Parts: sequence; structure tokens; C-alpha cells
Amino acid sequence: MSGAHQTCEPARVEELLRTLAPTVLGVLVRRYGDFGTCEDAVQEALLAAAVQWAAEGVPANPPGWLVRVAARRWTELWRSDTARRRREETAALLSPPEPEPAPASDDTLTLLMLCCHPSLTPASQVALTLRAVGGLSTAEIARALLVPPATAAQRISRAKQTIRASGATFGMPPPDERSARMAAVTEVLYLVFNEGYTASSGSALHRVELTAEAVRLTRQLHALLPQDGEVAGLLALMRLTDARRPARVGPDGALIPLADQDRSRWDAAAVAEGVALISRTLAHGPVGPYQLQAAIAAVHDEAPRAEETDWPQILTLYDLLDAVAPGPMVTLNRVVAVAMVHGPQAGLRHLAAAEADPALADHHRLHAVRAHLLDLAGDHEAACARYELAARRTLNLPEQRYLRLRAARAGRPPEAGPGR
Repeated sequence: MSGAHQTCEPARVEELLRTLAPTVLGVLVRRYGDFGTCEDAVQEALLAAAVQWAAEGVPANPPGWLVRVAARRWTELWRSDTARRRREETAALLSPPEPEPAPASDDTLTLLMLCCHPSLTPASQVALTLRAVGGLSTAEIARALLVPPATAAQRISRAKQTIRASGATFGMPPPDERSARMAAVTEVLYLVFNEGYTASSGSALHRVELTAEAVRLTRQLHALLPQDGEVAGLLALMRLTDARRPARVGPDGALIPLADQDRSRWDAAAVAEGVALISRTLAHGPVGPYQLQAAIAAVHDEAPRAEETDWPQILTLYDLLDAVAPGPMVTLNRVVAVAMVHGPQAGLRHLAAAEADPALADHHRLHAVRAHLLDLAGDHEAACARYELAARRTLNLPEQRYLRLRAARAGRPPEAGPGR
């Protein structure tokens, strides 16, 4: 672990570790095969690096450093487990060799497929992949999945045990099995992207390392499965959404809603790529939920001004999406489209029905949408109270500032929806 060290801010250390985590885990799983023990060892290596690198600087070969530390911890765990069965004499004879430095090849996609093994439930696939590939903490996973932290932790633990019991090997599944894993894989990437685009907590609105990783992995999937319309649709959705990021935050770090963004600051190349992707894939059906979401994003991105947004077309697309893949956020976004087409009172009526969903009942976005519609309907006092309630329900500081600003401005000329 010798060699020159480079000084690095704690935030940069965290970003580097999140990027390296799946690569290091891939090295260990490919070498040793025991996913659960390897994941535990990598987590301990990451913790050690977070402390040591922040204090002493980043080593010259960060992946090699992590592989060596994780491998030594794996050996300790392996010997401890083996000693319970065969005693120390046998364990010493079977001790594995010191691993080589991390290879240049990227095993992240293979690792993602392993995490989405068919022996796991869909919920466990998502939780495990967010942990092992996305690098999210248990608390972040819980917020992304709208479940308590204890539930997320239990899913991750059980998933690792199930992977071990299944005897799964580290390698790409055969072609006839890949399609069965795509639903879980795409959901994971979608959640990682969303966590990066609007962080569930913290002082920053965006976590660019997560959105970049989600886009990178989705590009790999698209290259692997170029005829898969949903993978293409997901990549298009990410590009069309992330294209707005440069205009989404003001100089003071405050959130700027879709209607107020300077569209000249949008990433024109990303918009063009996303529109081209979704245009190609829609022509070859069948149409799935990611393609529909990408089509909605394309309608937004192609409008020169917010006032020129084709809301009737967006509502039609949300109707289709609600039929194909209903869910809490689809319901909430459709309510906004209803209000923009049929008026705020119609939107409030639909919102009252949506509130029966436990996943939405106390979600900050539901309160924010209700506040927006109340403001449009002229009930500014009630809108102010709802904006304040929404601000208290989110853990993201830029969102809190934006919602409190909206509370203070209730009654002023309305925006065209609280979009992304």
C-alpha cells in the first residue's frame, strides 16, 4: 500500500469510492465467488479508505489499494468461517493467494446481472443492486424505494444469503435468461438515476456521479441489447431529463422549476440524442413504460417555451402510461397534466383520489402538487400552508428552499407545473 498519495477533499473521496466500489466487488466475486462475503469485505475496505484517504490522501493506485484491503478482509472472514468447520489447520492449507491489482476491464455490468439473479425477488434485486452497483447507502435505498430503512437492510441481507445459496457464478447470463432480468435491471438504473437527479437528502439537488453512472450502465445495456426498446427508452429518458440539469439550479443553488428554466442552457446534444433514440424505438413497438416516459420528456424538451408545451399530448401519454405501468409518481404526474388541460379544480379532484395510496399520502411531492393547484385555483392561503408542509417533508435542502420560496410567493403569477 506504498506509493505517492494525492490530497483529496472528503466529498471527492466519497465520489471516488462510489465509482470504484462495483469494480472492486467485481474483482473479488470473480476471484472468490462468494458474493455475500465479498460484499461485506468490500464495504469494510470502503470504510477504511474513507477514513485513511481523507486523512492521508488518495494512494497512487486506488483500485489496487481497495482490492488488497478487501481481499485481506475476505481472507479473515473466510478463515473464521472455515475454522468453525475444519479448524485452523485446514484453513491454513487452503489459504488463497494474494490477488493481483484490479484489472482494467469493467465488470460492473456482469455484477449488475448477478444482483438481478432470478432466485431473488424483484424487491431484493433492486435493493441489492442499488447497494452493490449503485453505491447507495441503506438509508438512500430506503428513501428511493419508499420503505423503512430496516426493511431495506433486511432485503439486502436476505438477497446476499439467497445469492450464496443459489450457487450463482460470476458471469453474464446466457442470452435466453437476459430478457428475464431486464425488468429488474432497468428499474435499478432508473432509481439510481432519479436519486442522482434529485437527491433524497443533503445540501445538493444533484448527485452527478449517480446520474453519470446510471447513464453509463444504460449505454452498456443498450450496446448489449440494441433491439430492446425499453433499454433504448430508458437511455432516451435519462438523456432528455438530464439535459435540463444545467438550467435547473440557480447561482445560489436554488431549484428552478421546469417552467422557469432558461431553455437555452439545456444540453442541446443530449436533447437531440434522446429525441432520436425515442423516435427510433417508438417506430418498432411494443411500447413500454420507459418509452412512454421518454416520449413525455421529449414533448417537454421540444417546446421552445413553457407556454407552448403540448399538455393534451402529455395527458394522453400519461393515460397510456397509467394503463401500462400504474404507480404513485405516475398518478401524481398525471394529476398535473389533468390540471394543465382541464383546470386546477379537476386536478384537485383527481389528487384527492390519489391520496388514498399509502405511498403518496404524506409524500412531499403530493403536498407540493396540491399547493401548486390550490395556488392556481386562487386559494393562496391554503397553498402557502401546503408548500410549507411539503418543505418539512423533504430532506433535500434545495427543494426545501424552493418550496418555502413558493409559499412566500403564493398568489403571484403561476408557473406551468412543478416539473423536473
